Amino acid sequence: MSRDKRKRIWIMGLICVVCAGAATLYIGFASRREDSLMDVAATARGDTEISEVTRQPHLLFRSAALNDAYGRLALAPINQPAGPRALTDLQCQRVHFSGNHGICLRSEQNVLGGANAVLFDEHFKETTSFDIPGTPSRAQVAPDGTVAAYTVFVTGHSYAQGGFSTRTAFVETATGTEVGDLEKFTVHRDGKVIHSPDFNFWGVTFEGSSGSFYATLGTAGKAYLVTGDLDAEEVTVIAEGVECPALSPDGSRIAFKQRSDSGVGPVTWRVAVLDLETLDRITLSETRNVDDQVQWLDDEHVIYGLPKEPNSPVTNVWSVEADGAGQPELLVEGAWSPVMVR
Repeated sequence: MSRDKRKRIWIMGLICVVCAGAATLYIGFASRREDSLMDVAATARGDTEISEVTRQPHLLFRSAALNDAYGRLALAPINQPAGPRALTDLQCQRVHFSGNHGICLRSEQNVLGGANAVLFDEHFKETTSFDIPGTPSRAQVAPDGTVAAYTVFVTGHSYAQGGFSTRTAFVETATGTEVGDLEKFTVHRDGKVIHSPDFNFWGVTFEGSSGSFYATLGTAGKAYLVTGDLDAEEVTVIAEGVECPALSPDGSRIAFKQRSDSGVGPVTWRVAVLDLETLDRITLSETRNVDDQVQWLDDEHVIYGLPKEPNSPVTNVWSVEADGAGQPELLVEGAWSPVMVR
């Protein structure tokens, strides 16, 4: 065998060894990264008690890390949101909590083919439950904790699908008794009563009292922001192009998702903020598609969930400044449906 041939064989062998080593290192890195994500929710089990977290401002959210805590309701102190988390026994798809009362929507199928809602107390113990007639979508509790609202898809599973149908209802948190159905409310626009068989309502957010709220009305292919009165069973249209509203802690602004697609291809949404006094709106610096009902972290920041990767079951919670400045920041890995509890 010639010297050149032996040299070529030696070089090829060296390249194979280097490639094999690189592949091993990559697999090891990827494995450690996935293990790290899978352990996100597990790091605190037995280390952080719920009572320790609830004594301070904290985040409540659905654990979305790939381990045996997936889907469980979790808590983390706001000054250490990426650190150890406390886990409850509740399994939820969508959650909200306020005034020492919470609502948890979950897809445990009932005999009617729907899902289930659980109301719980400040100790995260179930107080009552009831069937809900569809796929869980949105949930909110009034600041005083007396009333909760939920939205389900009755047909269709996405706001991006044409012809979807929703049901939004109000219940007493103490008993689970239904006290309102938005489709039965009187709708006012420009001083006139309007009605249409295609009305859909979703995304309730409450004001300071349990009787006052904002929500989305969908009709004729458009979405409108409405303000409502639960006791009077009335809503009034105040702005167009506002979906899934969330009222700021100071009550002056609405954070929401607005359509940003051109009408061709998939529907996409951007996060925006509406000034309730002037009705001026600004689009925030988050450029990704946010199909979520955002929440407020404080008066300066909103928070929302995004998939870790397209079609991934793992979701992360992000934060962005509410004035359009700054850049989105990762707040909690392996989390969904965040609620800031002050």
